[in-house]
Amino acid sequence: MTKEKKDKKWVQKANLHKGAFTAKAEKKGITSAQLQENVLSNPDDYDEKTIKQARLRKTLVGLKGRKKS
Repeated sequence: MTKEKKDKKWVQKANLHKGAFTAKAEKKGITSAQLQENVLSNPDDYDEKTIKQARLRKTLVGLKGRKKS
Protein backbone atom coordinates (compact mmCIF):
# COMPACT_ATOMS: atom_id res chain seq x y z
CA MET A 1 0.00 0.00 0.00
CA THR A 2 1.37 3.37 -0.95
CA LYS A 3 0.11 6.50 0.69
CA GLU A 4 -0.55 9.47 -1.49
CA LYS A 5 1.78 12.32 -0.73
CA LYS A 6 0.02 15.31 0.78
CA ASP A 7 -0.03 18.22 -1.60
CA LYS A 8 1.72 21.05 0.22
CA LYS A 9 0.79 23.61 -2.43
CA TRP A 10 -2.97 23.11 -2.30
CA VAL A 11 -3.64 26.83 -1.70
CA GLN A 12 -1.93 27.85 -4.93
CA LYS A 13 -4.09 25.39 -6.87
CA ALA A 14 -7.36 26.43 -5.21
CA ASN A 15 -9.80 28.55 -7.18
CA LEU A 16 -9.96 31.49 -4.79
CA HIS A 17 -12.03 34.61 -5.26
CA LYS A 18 -9.95 37.03 -3.25
CA GLY A 19 -11.96 39.38 -1.07
CA ALA A 20 -15.30 37.61 -1.51
CA PHE A 21 -15.65 36.60 2.14
CA THR A 22 -14.51 40.03 3.34
CA ALA A 23 -17.02 41.67 1.00
CA LYS A 24 -19.81 39.57 2.51
CA ALA A 25 -18.73 40.65 5.98
CA GLU A 26 -18.55 44.34 5.04
CA LYS A 27 -22.00 44.11 3.46
CA LYS A 28 -23.33 42.93 6.84
CA GLY A 29 -21.35 45.64 8.66
CA ILE A 30 -19.06 43.26 10.57
CA THR A 31 -15.46 42.07 10.28
CA SER A 32 -14.50 38.88 8.48
CA ALA A 33 -13.48 37.34 11.83
CA GLN A 34 -16.95 38.03 13.25
CA LEU A 35 -18.60 36.57 10.14
CA GLN A 36 -16.40 33.49 10.43
CA GLU A 37 -17.50 32.92 14.02
CA ASN A 38 -21.16 33.47 13.09
CA VAL A 39 -20.97 31.02 10.19
CA LEU A 40 -19.11 28.30 12.07
CA SER A 41 -21.37 28.53 15.12
CA ASN A 42 -24.62 28.53 13.04
CA PRO A 43 -23.89 26.68 9.77
CA ASP A 44 -27.60 26.02 9.11
CA ASP A 45 -28.17 29.75 8.58
CA TYR A 46 -25.64 30.04 5.72
CA ASP A 47 -25.14 28.48 2.29
CA GLU A 48 -22.47 25.84 1.64
CA LYS A 49 -20.15 28.25 -0.18
CA THR A 50 -20.06 30.66 2.76
CA ILE A 51 -19.38 27.79 5.15
CA LYS A 52 -16.45 26.64 3.01
CA GLN A 53 -15.12 30.20 2.88
CA ALA A 54 -15.29 30.45 6.67
CA ARG A 55 -13.46 27.16 7.09
CA LEU A 56 -10.79 28.27 4.61
CA ARG A 57 -10.33 31.56 6.45
CA LYS A 58 -9.93 29.70 9.73
CA THR A 59 -7.33 27.41 8.15
CA LEU A 60 -5.36 30.22 6.54
CA VAL A 61 -5.35 32.36 9.68
CA GLY A 62 -4.09 29.34 11.61
CA LEU A 63 -1.33 28.71 9.08
CA LYS A 64 -0.27 32.34 9.19
CA GLY A 65 -0.12 32.32 12.99
CA ARG A 66 1.84 29.09 13.06
CA LYS A 67 4.36 30.40 10.54
CA LYS A 68 5.27 33.46 12.64
CA SER A 69 6.16 31.54 15.79
